[in-house]
Amino acid sequence: MPPHVRIDAHQHFWRYSPAEYGWIDARMGRIARDFLPADLAPEFARAGFEGCIAVQARTSLAETRFLLELARAHPFVRGVVGWVDFTAPDVERVLAEFAPEPALVGLRHIVQAEPDDFLLRPDFQRGIAALADTRLVYDVLVYPRQLEAVRRFVAAFPGQAFVLDHLAKPDIAHAARDPWERQFRALGAFPNLACKLSGLVTEASWNAWKPADFRFYLDVALETFGEERLLFGSDWPVCLLAARDWQAVHGLVLDWAQELSPTARAQIFGANAARLYRLP
Repeated sequence: MPPHVRIDAHQHFWRYSPAEYGWIDARMGRIARDFLPADLAPEFARAGFEGCIAVQARTSLAETRFLLELARAHPFVRGVVGWVDFTAPDVERVLAEFAPEPALVGLRHIVQAEPDDFLLRPDFQRGIAALADTRLVYDVLVYPRQLEAVRRFVAAFPGQAFVLDHLAKPDIAHAARDPWERQFRALGAFPNLACKLSGLVTEASWNAWKPADFRFYLDVALETFGEERLLFGSDWPVCLLAARDWQAVHGLVLDWAQELSPTARAQIFGANAARLYRLP
């Protein structure tokens, strides 16, 4: 894959049903409908993006299979970050079933909804250890209060590739810095961890944010991980809760990145995703 390829490293597809997507609450009516590749393709065409990584949004093997089917049908879906139950006794068997899928590039669990020490549970860590026999990345989805557990978790698996989603969701709406900044910066010491510049607008004041609201957090991410370990992700369609469209979210990060070198921008907007997820 050429180094200039543009990849949205974090977005979602779903066929909506209230039973399956219970996390979409009464405030989120705008995204309580189907979102499929045909809805996203025009946005990519306008921005010159070649592809995306589709990420799970519910804890279901059925959804992992659904996303893989979409990837087979739509070449611009370059990769899938799916879900398996890492705590299951037969996790090795499940991984053996899914890992050979060319489009499966990673897995994640919605840890933000779990107790703060979930990442440190022996049964969960046994499942993560099983990833050593695969090429798969593990996406880390947490809140700031779980960052100390993330530090211990990543340290326990130095050979495993990790990507932190959404900068661990800092409280941008209230301009909160500590303890998020201190704990976030500590994660830069782990070379096997990268970070997505994603999910930011929904942590700000919905539809009332200004680009300046994000500069501190984006700057800290760059200082912590460097241009080689940052990936742009839109978090579409969840981002539509707080932004008018995909272009607004892309433009927010692109405007911030104008001060960076062309090489750095190429890395953040696609080359790093292609390399870290080993996109086919």
